[in-house]
Amino acid sequence: MTGPALRAIVLGSGAGGGVPQWNCRCRVCRLAWAGDPRVRHRTQSSLAVSVDGERWLLLNASPDLRRQITDTPALRPRGDDRHSPIAAVLPTNTDVDHVTGLLTLRERQPLTLFGTKRTLDTLAANRIFDVVAHDVVERRVVPLGEAFEPLEGLTVELFMVPGKVPLWLEEAEVVTDAETEGTVGVAIEGGGRRLLYVPGCARMTPALEARIARAHAVLFDGTLFDDEEMIREGLGDKTGRRMGHMPMTGEGSTTEAFAHHVGVRRIFVHINNSNPALIEGSPEAARVAAAGWEIGHDGMEVVP
Repeated sequence: MTGPALRAIVLGSGAGGGVPQWNCRCRVCRLAWAGDPRVRHRTQSSLAVSVDGERWLLLNASPDLRRQITDTPALRPRGDDRHSPIAAVLPTNTDVDHVTGLLTLRERQPLTLFGTKRTLDTLAANRIFDVVAHDVVERRVVPLGEAFEPLEGLTVELFMVPGKVPLWLEEAEVVTDAETEGTVGVAIEGGGRRLLYVPGCARMTPALEARIARAHAVLFDGTLFDDEEMIREGLGDKTGRRMGHMPMTGEGSTTEAFAHHVGVRRIFVHINNSNPALIEGSPEAARVAAAGWEIGHDGMEVVP
């Protein structure tokens, strides 16, 4: 008889807007709209983790959560009454694409909502989230750097990563790589295996390097292929770093920072619709693969 095993399912591998984005005709989205098999459709960023396959923790609640549940047999209700295998939810920040899925979970289903104090306070300040009824959905503040068990046999620790406030909270002067509890990574351990989930990160730090070295697998911010992507494609006037994201390639990039972590499985998630590495067989996809990375996709199962 085997013991508990850590298992993760990538529910959504896209960044905000998904692939194709509803109003976009960029190079990648044109292929997706046309049904080109080289570009998978992707929903917005979320991950499910479990050690028993019966009770699941969601990391981020995507606006596409209902579709993600219907597409994922492990998350569908069972039995003859109301039920959900989703026992807990933990947003990594209050980005629109990480918290609006909470509104999908408003049918009085008992579960626990974990988060940093800043995250839970921000949600509490917006009364629309009160539809996730307080008498059945417990809110529980998680201090940074303290391991806890959201599910039996599953240990989780939140840690700061450099990032910025969500776009909807930006004011006149924006610090794009501040280390605060506003943007966190998640260290997950179960069955003797360790997984890191970092869907947003502005730069590498020594503390993050140390965590990566101890992990068996890392799911990491893959928003843009290079820092100038949005500007070059005519989709915006911000660099990746101004958006709070390390680029996949180039100076100070993710592939450069991870180059010596050859023993760690490396998977990109939170990938923007403009990213040419999403085109299977493209030179950009080949470059990422040659650097030892996988491109995450919806429904991808990861057993570290």
